[in-house]
Amino acid sequence: MAPPTPRLPKITIIHPDLGIGGAERLIIDVALALQNRGHRVTIYTSHRDKSHCFEEARDGTLDVRVRGNTIFPAHLGGRFHVLMAIARQVHLTFSLLGEQQQQQQTEEENGEEDEIFIVDQVPACVPILKTWGAMRRSHPRQRILFYCHFPDQLLARKDEGGELLRALKTLYRAPFDWFEGWAMSAADKVVANSRFTRGVITGVFGEEKLGELSVVYPCVDTEAGMGGQAQAEAEGLGATGEKVLWGGKKILLSVNRFERKKDLALAIRAYHGLGKAKRVGTRLVVAGGYDHRVQENVQYHKELDQLATSLGLQTATAKTVVSALSVPDSIDVLFLLSVPTAFRDTLLLQAKLLLYTPVNEHFGIVPVEAMRAGIPVLASNTGGPLETIVEGETGWLRDAKNDAEWTAVMDKVLYEMSQTELDRMSAVAKKRVESEFSLTAMGEKLETEITEMLRKERRPFSGYQQVLVPLALLGAVFALLVGLLLRLL
Repeated sequence: MAPPTPRLPKITIIHPDLGIGGAERLIIDVALALQNRGHRVTIYTSHRDKSHCFEEARDGTLDVRVRGNTIFPAHLGGRFHVLMAIARQVHLTFSLLGEQQQQQQTEEENGEEDEIFIVDQVPACVPILKTWGAMRRSHPRQRILFYCHFPDQLLARKDEGGELLRALKTLYRAPFDWFEGWAMSAADKVVANSRFTRGVITGVFGEEKLGELSVVYPCVDTEAGMGGQAQAEAEGLGATGEKVLWGGKKILLSVNRFERKKDLALAIRAYHGLGKAKRVGTRLVVAGGYDHRVQENVQYHKELDQLATSLGLQTATAKTVVSALSVPDSIDVLFLLSVPTAFRDTLLLQAKLLLYTPVNEHFGIVPVEAMRAGIPVLASNTGGPLETIVEGETGWLRDAKNDAEWTAVMDKVLYEMSQTELDRMSAVAKKRVESEFSLTAMGEKLETEITEMLRKERRPFSGYQQVLVPLALLGAVFALLVGLLLRLL
């Protein structure tokens, strides 16, 4: 009798918040890529709003389980997000391990699988998982992969307010900044989302602490096609994307979260630079992630609307597809808040140019989505776009501090390039996405990393004695917070 075929490792993914954003899209694609290859995949998260998440996270395509959301809130009065994120993930992790302990008997009867934990954004659970895996010395094997989008300590804003407030923020962040590197070092493998991010991670934490870092690029599902075609047909817009939206206006599209670091104002200023005559028959559409719970999203949308109005541009804001389609012809700048995926794909199919304004973006999935749709991309000549966009072939890379350079590219695409030139760029862009940034390419790379981890011994971790001082500091900070809260109550 032939020996039984080895079962593929099961995949358990831990992600803090399955909202709508680049990190969330990436983790959904990681799950899809591995599930398509035959792995049993489960995603654990502390938050999922079915009205504000990607379709695959709510329609049953993926097994999503919400844990760690019943004790600790997401924040305290709009502050202390990182502290609460760690607390919620620790709660989630113990809930997860409790469930797995209960399932152990069934798994033993059916044949246990090796298990790969994939963690991103918050590494607090990694030392816990490492300890738990070390306690299970027999089969199955367990390995932990941490997918680092960017060091959290570099994303934290420490320069707001006066000197005293900045000093307090630095003191508050110190234990968390240390903890981030310490917790990540417990992973068996750390991967980055781009060569740019890998360089930053190595510079912050050191290669000796985290080991050799690999790069696993985020992806788009090229086999599924653009969902917007089906949506377009459902809306009566037609499937070809030719001259159907807003009477065939030429669309300049920006897709990003409504956050100041995304510098969406650049798109508005550069569009204004075209001049009134050349804006006739065009529309700038600023679409992207918007969560009314996030104060910055609300404030920045207002700031952008005020900027456009101050430049003499007529604006409108839409929260639904129906309201977006019914805006008057006179509107120059249309803001779309949390645009549905299908309608975003329709916009990508019909846009003339994608404007990607962030500086030093860690990777940037939106330019890849645009290239999949066959439209050229204009992006900042920094960060991830340097690895995804080929100058003059799939788009252009320009200085984000020079509005005139961006206006010139808009003018070129709208009025100077022939359809033959645009078609050539479209074909090159689609081919590049298929070879470098497809779901298949990501799945193959992840499979290689998983196989390599299982082939090697677990990466040693002996850092528990180092955590005593940071824990003491963290305890002091927490005690201070509790004292302040008690005084306020």
